[in-house]
Amino acid sequence: MHALSLATWWIHITSVLEWVLAMAAVAAFGRRRGEPAWRWLALAMLPALVSAMAACTWHLFDNSEALRGLVVLQAGCTVAGNLALAAATFHLLRLQRRSAAEPQA
Repeated sequence: MHALSLATWWIHITSVLEWVLAMAAVAAFGRRRGEPAWRWLALAMLPALVSAMAACTWHLFDNSEALRGLVVLQAGCTVAGNLALAAATFHLLRLQRRSAAEPQA
């Protein structure tokens, strides 16, 4: 746990908590609007959360070489998360454009 300063730990932990709250807020927003596609955006945020937790775990154990696989996991989850977020956002955009093109009754 000596790898990071207390201030840096504070930032890491609060960032993870903030991300969890953001996921919950996106899901709640979609429920309130009656648009289930927003749940996909919240779900697409999950790999980034796993990535952050992998990084925090590796730092918790002083960047141990025995846990080097966590760095690979973090990198993979970051890529997967970015792709998932892009896909979910594109899906929301497509739905928005489709509903805008429909004639209003």
